Amino acid sequence: MAPKSPFRSALIAPCGMDCAICMAYLREKNRCNGCYAPDRKCSTNCTIFACEHIRHRYYHSCGNYPCRQLKNLDRRYRTKYGMSMLDNLEAIGKHGIRSFLKSERQRWTCNNCGGTINVHRWRCSVCGNERERPGQE
Repeated sequence: MAPKSPFRSALIAPCGMDCAICMAYLREKNRCNGCYAPDRKCSTNCTIFACEHIRHRYYHSCGNYPCRQLKNLDRRYRTKYGMSMLDNLEAIGKHGIRSFLKSERQRWTCNNCGGTINVHRWRCSVCGNERERPGQE
């Protein structure tokens, strides 16, 4: 039986990261429950999470958007993991959170067992099935 889908709006971080695909969320020990959880682990010292210009989770009301921190984070994730926080935020702004979550579910669900693909390892967190990284196809 496939696990229940973790893709939901409460797991979209203010930087545009989908916490449902994050290694810290998917691990069993010392698990992070997302940036908005009271026991969050990733965003305790996060300058993006603490920014006073972030309103309504993924809406940035700053004239300096995207800021240097967000651009640097996005560049690192584009390079290392083949995903973009800025693209995520743009998709949410343009098409809405429901559409974004639907596309995330399609992109990050394992075709083998229905588990969630870990963006940091490019493998299913349930069955271990590997997925090719962008640019390796």
